[in-house]
Amino acid sequence: MRDAVEKVIEAIRPAIQADNGDIVLHEVDETSGLVTVELVGACVSCPASTVTLKAGVERILKDRVPGVTEVRNMGDTAAEVGESPVTL
Repeated sequence: MRDAVEKVIEAIRPAIQADNGDIVLHEVDETSGLVTVELVGACVSCPASTVTLKAGVERILKDRVPGVTEVRNMGDTAAEVGESPVTL
């Protein structure tokens, strides 16, 4: 499953990079279908990054990789548990 997720991310990465951002794959939980990524570069301060993540990345991954149930941004996940998000 991770290989399939990596291939899809490589395919959509140029669109994100075109806006001076990038996406880094951190974890694929094959049991729950949760994919954890990190949006970096211009995506960190972009107010539309949540839309990019949910309506773009998550939708495409769910469509192309069987078993993917959700995509979360690592910074958002860290904030939920009270940690400081990673900044570059």
